[in-house]
Amino acid sequence: MTTKPGITRRTFLGGALFAPLFPFLTSVAWTEESNTGFDLGPAQSFSFDWLREQARQLAAQPYRAPLIRHPEILERIDFDAYQQIRYRPEDALWAEGGGPYPVQFFHMGKLFQAPVRIHLVREGTAREIRYSPRLFTFGKTSFAADLPDDMGFAGFRVMHSSAQQRDWLAFLGAAYFRSAGELDQYGLSARGVAIGTGLPTPEEFPYFISFWLEAAADPKTLVIYALMDGPSISGAYRFLTSRQEQVVMDVEAVLFARLAIQRLGIAPMTSMFWYSETNHLQSRDWRPEIHDNDGLALWTGTGERIWRPLNNPLGVQTSSFFDNNPKGFGLFQRDRNFENYQDDGVFYEKRPSLWVEPLEPWGEGAVQLVEIPTDYEVDDNIVAYWVPQTPVQAGSTWNFKYRLFWTADDPYPANLGRVIATRLGRGGIPGIKPAPPNKTKIVIDFAGGPLENLDKTAPVRLMLNASSGKIENDYVLQVVGTKQWRAFFDIEAVDMNPVDIRVYLRLGDQALTETWIYQYIPSYRSLLG
Repeated sequence: MTTKPGITRRTFLGGALFAPLFPFLTSVAWTEESNTGFDLGPAQSFSFDWLREQARQLAAQPYRAPLIRHPEILERIDFDAYQQIRYRPEDALWAEGGGPYPVQFFHMGKLFQAPVRIHLVREGTAREIRYSPRLFTFGKTSFAADLPDDMGFAGFRVMHSSAQQRDWLAFLGAAYFRSAGELDQYGLSARGVAIGTGLPTPEEFPYFISFWLEAAADPKTLVIYALMDGPSISGAYRFLTSRQEQVVMDVEAVLFARLAIQRLGIAPMTSMFWYSETNHLQSRDWRPEIHDNDGLALWTGTGERIWRPLNNPLGVQTSSFFDNNPKGFGLFQRDRNFENYQDDGVFYEKRPSLWVEPLEPWGEGAVQLVEIPTDYEVDDNIVAYWVPQTPVQAGSTWNFKYRLFWTADDPYPANLGRVIATRLGRGGIPGIKPAPPNKTKIVIDFAGGPLENLDKTAPVRLMLNASSGKIENDYVLQVVGTKQWRAFFDIEAVDMNPVDIRVYLRLGDQALTETWIYQYIPSYRSLLG
């Protein structure tokens, strides 16, 4: 199963918000951080070129796993004990100004035993921020205060301000990071890379082993550099991050393959989908829906807009959407209605969407969606990423630039109707017994765009095709009292293999909606009775 190593989904990361991204690095006088309690190591020259060279040299050497110091103490810092440990806010980096946002550091524990080194950068010079137990309060976990000063940190989080002790961005665990976005609620995570996701062999999880933090000229922009290493790959990253309504991150990644990689995922994102109105019969919970995101959005190189509702399959499913120079893709949470979740503890209706925009041509490849079965909301069972068509050979170098939007809605909305719901049920005509065997009715709701200007008499056509099976009773109508349009059809599969279906609405020669793509799994038919 694809989960964060050592990370449960409902962790201890706090809240969020963000500002526009037009960063230019600035020079700031180098002084001691007199307002903090941490010590700084000796000054060393630093640049992204230097970091790139460090990653290249790592890949040229045999991989060495992170050294775990004092595991006997870390094993005692379990989930409950970890909740007792708090970073002292007054000792945050930039706690009293001098940088864009206060930055606090995560302590290590049973779930986070691999140390990371964190540095402060100014005027092309870096100094390591040294760990000390004096930077933390330990509550009832007083034994953890006996850790020596050579431990290192587990990661860091970026706070709203010194007055608002909530975080909006966090790097913690392997090569994972996430933001709470404009709705101030954490959800899905991003990753440095994905390696071997969905394959029968074990998935590989490289680590960010060191970070460098720098203020930019824009007072709301933070520059984050990271060095990544893993058994098959090393990499140098630069994240230019700012916050206003949306959280926007410009990412530059230079990757060096130590070994040949069968499946390399670029700009990966990891989420959770248990059930929605589409597959609610799979639920064993009183809440109507439980998911961080409900669909994959694609903007292809040819300009087509695609919406693919997520599945919770009975076995691992990998879907590939082949493309050339895609304009973007992302996992979205479109359903923003609290009534559809009824959870006032974790607020699924506020979970962020994450959109990837390539900042240079990516060439040929595919967006892959991996869906993994789950029966719990604590599992990250959805992964999406870009796979280059060119094979990844040992010794090869890869460069990618892209922009991440942690947002509530599409950053580049199209003037098209959007899918707002997908429902499955018994085939046939409601109220007519018996229901026809082996047939499933699929109902899709569309709203917005040119649909707003149509009345119910408009000759809207349902454009539909399926990779296999038999389609019957297909039609479309406007939902009474609304501007929404609803498509209906029955499908009868010829075997138990998944069926790929494409649907959109058209008026004359004009496409009215995005394209709905769905993978119908015939074995779900048994759940419908």
